[in-house]
Amino acid sequence: MPETLDYDYVIIGSGFGGSVSALRLSEKGYKVLVLEKGKKYEGKDFPKSNWVLNRWLWLPGLKFFGIMKMTFFRHVSILSGVGVGGGSLVYANTLPIPKDYFFKSKSWSHLADWKTELLPFYDLARKMLGTAKNPRLEKGDLALQELGKQIGKGDHFEPTDVAIFFGEPNRTVPDPYFNGEGPERTGCNFCGGCMIGCKHNSKNTLDKNYLYLAQKKGAEILPEKEVYDVKPLNGNDGSTGYRIFWRESTKFFGKRGEITTRGVIFSGGVLGTVDLLLKLKKSSLPNLSNKLGTGIRTNSESIIPITSLDKKSVYSDGIAIGSILHTDDHSHLEPVRYSEGSGFWRLLLLPLVDGRNNFVRFFKLIYDFFRHPIQNLKVMFTDDWSKRTQVLLFMQSLESTLRFKRGLFGMGSSMDTGEAPKAFIPEAVQLAKSFSQIIGGKPTVLANEAILGIPSTAHILGGAIMGKDVQEGVIDKENHVFGYENMLVCDGSMISANIGVNPSLTITALSERAMSRIPAKSKS
Repeated sequence: MPETLDYDYVIIGSGFGGSVSALRLSEKGYKVLVLEKGKKYEGKDFPKSNWVLNRWLWLPGLKFFGIMKMTFFRHVSILSGVGVGGGSLVYANTLPIPKDYFFKSKSWSHLADWKTELLPFYDLARKMLGTAKNPRLEKGDLALQELGKQIGKGDHFEPTDVAIFFGEPNRTVPDPYFNGEGPERTGCNFCGGCMIGCKHNSKNTLDKNYLYLAQKKGAEILPEKEVYDVKPLNGNDGSTGYRIFWRESTKFFGKRGEITTRGVIFSGGVLGTVDLLLKLKKSSLPNLSNKLGTGIRTNSESIIPITSLDKKSVYSDGIAIGSILHTDDHSHLEPVRYSEGSGFWRLLLLPLVDGRNNFVRFFKLIYDFFRHPIQNLKVMFTDDWSKRTQVLLFMQSLESTLRFKRGLFGMGSSMDTGEAPKAFIPEAVQLAKSFSQIIGGKPTVLANEAILGIPSTAHILGGAIMGKDVQEGVIDKENHVFGYENMLVCDGSMISANIGVNPSLTITALSERAMSRIPAKSKS
């Protein structure tokens, strides 16, 4: 490797894939730099509630530099994380291993015996992320358990495996995970604030494990740096290295810089990696596969908040997702909560109505307001939305994919295979209505779903999928980008099959596998 290169590897993004890469490459003796678009957040920096929009939402045009981003496309609305630690800052901590259909999916099963290969890395990822069984079932969890009994699935209910240090509530202890090499941790107090940023040092976010240990091994992390170009040095295939161009992401007229590196790893998530690679395919990286942007999966989700009309009920206590009900072999239901006082979502909600087109749903909305005026007013003006509301997250594995392309106004969506994602999955609607009866509540949905029929997801996947060659995928089964040397993708965009459950553990395991294939740095 030429002495003039600044780094051995530059990692773009610090989510689950980027964090794994940073630690494992540093352990192997490589000089590593992580560039992250978002800010570095400590416990004291997180908002007290999601009403503190400038510290919760990522809207740079309004000078909001928070940890959660909302992105709207024609076919789907996406919730994602921003900041040092990526999606771990805002995700609900759940770490399930997918069902067998994921590993056996025809979209990638011909590449490897995935279950056999990944199980050791799932075990490693669970250890690194501090996975533990939720020890406390709250009111919403018990309601879900009752729902399971009603539909004949009582034995398919279970507490979640989560990345949380439970310990003794509010008690700080020395590192309990890495033989004293990690940071101090504080026992969870079950405040329900996992998804607005854990202020209590209990959530096992990536800055508490992978990134923390990577920095101790010498990795550098630069927040507020957005990469806008990656150019191969002295050739077309990157065999002699790359030049990375970045700009400050939190200033309108901030600094710009460039660095050189032997290798580059794209780990900015679907919205970061796919968007950047689509842009670069038209300029600096023309050899990228034409499959780039295809195979986008939404996890076929429905997000349905249900507000109890009983002001004595409390649904904000606990962890973000404390239980899961496997409603069939391909579908799962989870109760999601926000901490007391975090009721911003109420501004974006309308009654749950379904229908084949916008016209039908509009008149159903009008009818619902006239038929249930008291209920709707109680939901709109409830004293504390998050305290009275349980959000149901329904996930399903279906063979349907989108395609992302770049146009005049940035990245847009179109259909790739199968049917378009649905805002109203019949099973989800029926389950939500049954759950509503159990807790005495009224179901609602995001306005974009009720009016426009556009579904929402917190788990967008694919776009840089695996394949046996450049005609079939963007990366090979070892995560290396076809057409370029020392270039990898390690994030949700590499997921090449329908996962059907929360994907963070799988992204971590696949990234661990990819890094295990990279040899240690030569000392010569």
